[in-house]
Amino acid sequence: MNIKITGSGSYIPTQIVSNSDFGKHEFLNEDGTPFSQSNEVVAQKFIEITGILERRYITDDLNTSDIATIAAQKAIVDANLDKETLDYIIFAHNFGDVKKGTIQGDMLPSLAAKVKHNLQIKNPKCIAYDILFGCPGWLESFIQAQAFIKAGMAKKCLVIGAESLSRVVDPHDRDSMIYSDGAGATVIEATEETGGVLAHESASFTSDESHYLFYGKSYNTTHNPDVRYIKMHGRKIYEFALSNVPKAMKECLDKSGIDINEVKKILIHQANEKMDEAIIQRFYKLYGQKPPEGIMPMSIHKLGNSSVATIPTLYDLLIKEKIENHHLAKGDIILLASVGAGMNINAMVYQI
Repeated sequence: MNIKITGSGSYIPTQIVSNSDFGKHEFLNEDGTPFSQSNEVVAQKFIEITGILERRYITDDLNTSDIATIAAQKAIVDANLDKETLDYIIFAHNFGDVKKGTIQGDMLPSLAAKVKHNLQIKNPKCIAYDILFGCPGWLESFIQAQAFIKAGMAKKCLVIGAESLSRVVDPHDRDSMIYSDGAGATVIEATEETGGVLAHESASFTSDESHYLFYGKSYNTTHNPDVRYIKMHGRKIYEFALSNVPKAMKECLDKSGIDINEVKKILIHQANEKMDEAIIQRFYKLYGQKPPEGIMPMSIHKLGNSSVATIPTLYDLLIKEKIENHHLAKGDIILLASVGAGMNINAMVYQI
C-alpha cells in the first residue's frame, strides 16, 4: 500500500492587485513616522527582495471557507471520488473566516466543518477538523492524513490549505504587500500504485523563535491599538529559514534513501523569492552541489504569498501543466518544504 495524491484543485482569486496599486498607501515605520522614501522606491526594492509583481485578493462576497470549498470540489472531481467515502477533511489555515469589513476571525464552527457542509457531505463518519501550523499547515495536514491511512484509521482524506490574508494586513505596513489570498486542496488515498510519500520531517522551534510572526497593532498610531494585524520580524525569519530549512530538507531526503540527483522538482513555500532561492542554494551546498536549472518552479511573482495555500496551489498548477517551462511525469521525485509561524518547518519526499 502506498499513499498518494489522487486529485488536486485550487482557487486563484480574480482580483489582481499590482505593486502600483499601493502607490497611494501611507506606509509608516513601526513607531508611526513616515517613510523617507517614496512609494515608488519602496515598490522597486520590494520587487528586488521578494520577486512579487502582483498578488490576488478575494472579492468582498467570498471568504476563506468559500474558496476552500471551490478548491475541494475540483480536487474531488479530479480524483473521481464519491465525496461520501471521505474519512477526513483536514483544513489548514491561520485566521479563520474574516468577513470583509470586520476584525474578528470566525472559526465557529471550524472551517473544515463549513467546507463539509458546503460540499453537502452527509456521512457523519467523515471527520472534519482544522489545523493551525503557520504556512507549513497544508504539508503538516498531509503528513497527518498519511499517518491516519498508515494506521488503518482512514482510506481517503481531503487536505485543504486556504487563507485570505488581505483581510488581516495593516495597510500602513509595507510587509502587507507580500500577502495574498488563495486555496489549494488534495485528495490523499491509499493505493496499490507505486510511489507516494517516501519520507517526511517536521520541527517546531519555539524557544526564541515563536513570535517571529505575530499579531500586532497598526503602525498608524491613530488607529485602535486593540485591533490586531499580521506582523513579522522579516530579518529574523530570513536568517532562521536559511539556517534551518535546508537541514530539514536534507534530513528528509536522506531518510527517504533518494539521491539528490533524482529530485526532479522542489516545491517550496512561496514566501519570498530571494529567501527561497537562498534556501535552495544552501540545500544543494550541503551535498557539495549547485542547484540544477529549473529545479524550483515559482508562483510568487503573480500570486504572492498565500500562506498555507502556496504549495498545494503550486502542485495543482504544476501537475496540470500550467507552470511555463515546468513538467512532471509519473514516477518523478519531488521534494516539498515549508517554513512559517511557530516557527514550524516541515519537508516531504514524494514520488508522483
